[in-house]
Amino acid sequence: MPRVGKNVSMETKARETRKRRFLFLQGPLSPLFRMIGERLEAAGHNVRRINLCFGDWLHWRGHNTQAYRGRREDWAAFISAFLDQNAITDLIVHGDRRFYHRVAIDAANARSINVIACELGYLRPGWMTIERGGFSTLSHFPDDPAAIREIAANTGTIDLRPQFPGRFALEAWQDVSYHLANVIGRPLYPFYRRHTPLHPFTDYSAWIIRLARSRRRRKKAQALERTLRADNRSYFLLPLQIDGDYQLTAHSPYLSMRAALEDMVSSFSRTAPNDVRLVVKSHPNDNGITNWAKVIAELADRYSLADRLLFLDGGRLDALLCRAAGLVTVNSTAGLEALRAGCAVKPLVPALYDIRGMTHGGSLESFWSAPEKPDTELVGAFVVAVAATLQARGSIHNTEGLKVAVEEMSRRILAGDLNEPGGYVDLPPRLERARRLGVPL
Repeated sequence: MPRVGKNVSMETKARETRKRRFLFLQGPLSPLFRMIGERLEAAGHNVRRINLCFGDWLHWRGHNTQAYRGRREDWAAFISAFLDQNAITDLIVHGDRRFYHRVAIDAANARSINVIACELGYLRPGWMTIERGGFSTLSHFPDDPAAIREIAANTGTIDLRPQFPGRFALEAWQDVSYHLANVIGRPLYPFYRRHTPLHPFTDYSAWIIRLARSRRRRKKAQALERTLRADNRSYFLLPLQIDGDYQLTAHSPYLSMRAALEDMVSSFSRTAPNDVRLVVKSHPNDNGITNWAKVIAELADRYSLADRLLFLDGGRLDALLCRAAGLVTVNSTAGLEALRAGCAVKPLVPALYDIRGMTHGGSLESFWSAPEKPDTELVGAFVVAVAATLQARGSIHNTEGLKVAVEEMSRRILAGDLNEPGGYVDLPPRLERARRLGVPL
């Protein structure tokens, strides 16, 4: 029988040193985190999970889980004690700005605990994001073109073709089952506060009405697309973002999409050439609560834009990018889609893709008259660099894609090479620019 204590072999000590202690908080609306946790346990590591609501419990329950049923104001003390008592080495969250996650990340950073942030992929479909530290203005991915080109040059061939297309039925079931479970299970987690802005019943009622009208909206959108492509007049695109999206509420100075829209329309009315149009496009996941057609009609009247301010409720963004003079956005991933299509892009706050030589370097006012086209070679290098360092193949909205996501994300976590090679700089390079613009970080 081997002796325990001072005579433990060097190999055993090394194995113990490598053992990590993972804490998972809320994941995406799928079994992704539970399945990753199983892979990490099978590899010999300690895994813990804190459930904050009944929906969390449905996705992951068992010997390594614990419920938090306390108040928000007590969460900071609870999570700090939990990290200490369990000697956590790695904190894993989906979405870095949810209240519970934000507080936990602050506590982890104070203890030099590794933070792993996950999200849907920057290069959708068929990718998941997995980053050290955080996303968007908090991302540690370099913004220096030379560094990005170097990462791409040192990366082997990457298959960038879209894979694992999402299934609406699966996505809808994941959303409905999670949020309705939280309504039913509210007595078990009485102090939990959801991160979404609307009560599920309000949200789903709006979706039912919107889906019932989808055929009429689609035909109207297709007709406007045909008109825009056939018309010789130039146009800019403005894709809407979802109210309540943390890209808006945490990574921009705007509290709502309406406020951002008004700023962009006001700028367009004052400085854009008189023969140019601005096409506002709805978000694919818009639930119809806000009557954007009415909002945009009111803005057109207020700023005397008549037929120059148009609303496209549906349709395909890629169908319009080929003829667009440019795309303006707060920080939507639609900006990256536009860059990959060779379209000029002006983000209002520093998105991950806001790189010198890729996006318009001047003011919004100058963008309307002289939009700067992206350096297509740099955009290609950026996509390869992001795929190599911040992305993992797979999808939570596709059955086969989920299996791939579990394997790829588990492999990246176990290898300890997130953001590597070269995709991590110590200070988030976009943060100071964002703060100067009023982003509350």
